[in-house]
Amino acid sequence: MTPDTEALRIAVYDAFATKGRAPTPAELAVRFATDQGAVRAGLRTLHEQRHIVLASDGTIAMAHPFSSIPLGFSVMGSRTLWWGGCAWDAFAIPHLVGGEPEVLVSTRCPGCGAALAWVVDRDAPPPGDHVAHFLVPTARMWDDVVRTCGNQRLFCRPLCVDAWLKATGDTRGYVMDLATLWKLARGWYAGRLGPGYRRREPAEAAEYFRGVGLQGAFWGL
Repeated sequence: MTPDTEALRIAVYDAFATKGRAPTPAELAVRFATDQGAVRAGLRTLHEQRHIVLASDGTIAMAHPFSSIPLGFSVMGSRTLWWGGCAWDAFAIPHLVGGEPEVLVSTRCPGCGAALAWVVDRDAPPPGDHVAHFLVPTARMWDDVVRTCGNQRLFCRPLCVDAWLKATGDTRGYVMDLATLWKLARGWYAGRLGPGYRRREPAEAAEYFRGVGLQGAFWGL
């Protein structure tokens, strides 16, 4: 018997939030007193609804803002260590996980290779002149969501963005400062760990983006 989809979603997110990793189908089968086939069917439904992202082998690759695969960021709380799926998601974790109001986000600048780290909390953006570069516009983010997240990165400065784009041959996306990234991350996933969470409709997402200071066609505005 396939588990209730909402209960399954919450179980996935609870495992990520408290353990820093995705639950396995076997663990979920035990929790819901069912078989792994039923669990996998439920996970497929959540994937189709864009609540999670499944890898090709059916395991859970991502449940935004959490990731089970390395995409350039680590996020260390007082009790839990996570992979941060991208700059957006890494900055979102302390706003979402109740017992972790402050985390250490670390990465490397894709442009020059320098080690970068920030203490990110709920009170104010971290200081610094670093910038985030998002490669894929919102209209295409779900075409290949792993590639999208893997290319939402943090750089030392705009010159490092230029160097990286020259090396990769990619077209410039959208550049924002740390304060804007923090504002974007702050409320985007609000309520996702609890019951009744509803993904934003496009018009609601656009309103949110405008509210944090984003602009232009990249964001569908």
